[in-house]
Order: sequence, then C-alpha cells, then structure tokens
Amino acid sequence: MIRLRFQPSTVGVLSASVNRAWLTRRYGTNEPGSTRGFGTSAMAASPLEICVKASVTTPNKLGPFCQRVLLTMEEKHVPYDMKLVDLINKPEWFLKISPDGKVPLVKFNEKWVLDSDVITQSLEEKYPEPPLTTPPEKASVGSKIFSTFIGFLKSKDQGDGTEQALLNELSTFNDYLKENGPFINGEKISAVDLSLGPKLHHMKIALGHYKDWSVPDSLSFLKSYMENVFSRESFAKTQAQAEDVIAGWRPKVMA
Repeated sequence: MIRLRFQPSTVGVLSASVNRAWLTRRYGTNEPGSTRGFGTSAMAASPLEICVKASVTTPNKLGPFCQRVLLTMEEKHVPYDMKLVDLINKPEWFLKISPDGKVPLVKFNEKWVLDSDVITQSLEEKYPEPPLTTPPEKASVGSKIFSTFIGFLKSKDQGDGTEQALLNELSTFNDYLKENGPFINGEKISAVDLSLGPKLHHMKIALGHYKDWSVPDSLSFLKSYMENVFSRESFAKTQAQAEDVIAGWRPKVMA
C-alpha cells in the first residue's frame, strides 16, 4: 500500500493511506508535544489521546517504556493523538489526569485509562480488526526472559549465574520458535509479540552498552525473530532512541 507521511513539527510520524485520503494537521492545545493525526482506521471518529514518556536526551522525541501500547495502535491502524510528557518535570495538566504521574495513559470514552495490559485489552475490544489476541496456551511464551535480562543487567558478579539464567530462557524461546515460528502464534504477529518485542529491544541495547553482550549466533531463530519484529514499520515508528533506552536503565545498573 502506498503511504503518505507527514512530519509534524514537534513529534511523531502518523501515516495515512492514499485511498483513505486522510490529512494530518496540527491543532492548538495547552498540552505541549501534542500531535493529532488521522490514520487508516475507519472505526474511529477521532484520534485516541495517549500520554507517553518524552525523551530525556532529545527534545520532542518519544521516550522508552510505552512502546507496547503504541505498537498495538499502529498494528490496528488506530489514529492517535500522542502527548509527550516530561516525567522529570511533570506538567500540571498531566498531574490532573494522572495524580501518580504514570504513563502510558489513554482516553477511552472521556475516561483516562492506565496500565498497558488494560489499555491493550480495551483496544482489542474496541478495534477487533485485525485481531491480535494470542491463544491462552501461548500467552506466556518467553515471559521469563525480561526478568532474567534485568537480573543479568543488575549483576555485579560475573560468576553469579545470571547470564546463564538469561541464556537458558533465550535458548528455550529459540527452540520454541524453531518449531512454531516465525512469530509466537505462528505466521501472524499477535499481542504477545508486541509485548515481548520491546523488551528484547531493550535487552539488546542495554546489555550491549552496559555489558558488551549480544545474543549468541547459535540462537539463530531468536535472532531472526528479533529482526522480523524490529524491522516492522510499526516498530520503527514507535521505538525510543538507543540513548533513551540506555538512560532509562541506568538507575538499575547503578543501584
């Protein structure tokens, strides 16, 4: 499908398909870093408002830790109005809708909803096409990778077994993909991939920077999976800069 891209002056790239002939335009707003775009979804009358973390290294850029929700919106072609929030100096308008100062935050039917699990489930119910639901028996595949990644990242002792624990989980996932891939649910990407993909991206960047570590070549199915996910247009449009991922994990490393 041929796509037109419009680059707003402040944030993000929201795409529009030619056959829909939508236009992207800026609206006046009291919330800095807000861009309203109209995408390819015929189901939404207006864009969903979403608050996400702003970059701490580059003005008007997306920060880390909100990609799963944005990925889901992109894969479902749901138009959204993304507001970048400075979580170091939280603006007053943001604290009024999120007293705890947490993101991501999405507005459904005039109600702000917090928590990625709740938001992505709401998106699946409200925008069922294309379906992204993962069968329950596959929903936990790869679920231990993230915790073992964090354990290895925080480790100060090379012999404490945290690296091997991560390798064990990655090897198990590699074997699963060999028999069931290219994605966790087979040929089509699903919600579990949109959750795991950003975590693997953080693992690649953070461990590469702080540990000079990379996924072994022997785990070829895992490496292909990562390449497949990372190369998707939806992923490229919603990923944080490497500098922000590194900065985001620095407190864990320094603790």
